[in-house]
Amino acid sequence: MSGPTYMQFHLAFLLPVVAMLLAAATVTRTRTIRSTVWPVGRPIYWTGVAIVTLVAVIYTTPWDNYLIARGVWGYGDGRTIAHLGFAPVGEYAFFVIQPILTALWLGQLTLRPGWPELSGLGKIADWGRVLEVGRLGLGLRLIGVVAAVSIGVFGGLALATPDTFYLGAILVWAAPVLFVQWVVGLPQLLYQRRTVALGVAVPTLYLWIIDRVALATGIWYISPTYTTGIELFGLPIEEALFFLVTNLFVVQGLVLFRWVVDRWA
Repeated sequence: MSGPTYMQFHLAFLLPVVAMLLAAATVTRTRTIRSTVWPVGRPIYWTGVAIVTLVAVIYTTPWDNYLIARGVWGYGDGRTIAHLGFAPVGEYAFFVIQPILTALWLGQLTLRPGWPELSGLGKIADWGRVLEVGRLGLGLRLIGVVAAVSIGVFGGLALATPDTFYLGAILVWAAPVLFVQWVVGLPQLLYQRRTVALGVAVPTLYLWIIDRVALATGIWYISPTYTTGIELFGLPIEEALFFLVTNLFVVQGLVLFRWVVDRWA
């Protein structure tokens, strides 16, 4: 065996960052008065993290195993220790670590005060405002439905040719989750768009960098047969899209969880 293993990858690039973010969170939990996604004194945020992580593992496992079996990607000789199905143990560890890393980062970010249905509607007599907000929310949710369905249809078409197969697999896999999240709370996500964008962008950029390192060192590889050949700074565009989408799942899920908690508190 030559080169780093999958577990060494976790030890070098993921666990230290999780530890640093956890240390930062420990400090800010006792000092901040900002309205953050992870509110001070309310550990229920981690109930949301646990739910998102569990859903991620359950939803991703069969998809991941299928693509490995299909040969879309694989692992260097001696780089993995053990497998559950077609996926190595390190892959399942990634399913758990990534949401925690993203959640720790997101938990430091601030929220806009209030929510679309809750802000500006304090007077029960303002029924015109209630109807206006209701119509706007319905319209945004319909846009979300059309967007998610379009993503799924485009992904399905992309599955038909080998060089767009991985791209199509990502889009078809992503579409149902985006459909649910956008139908449930696209108005809330747009209201908190700055937090959502920053929450997604930073961990995604970091994961792009370390994914590029893993590919360069042979921990895993992506089959050229099933990819477009388009790269982003040496990273296959499909890999870049995968980490963007998965972080979007986590961030949107946790922001919506916070909205639900606030709504029913």
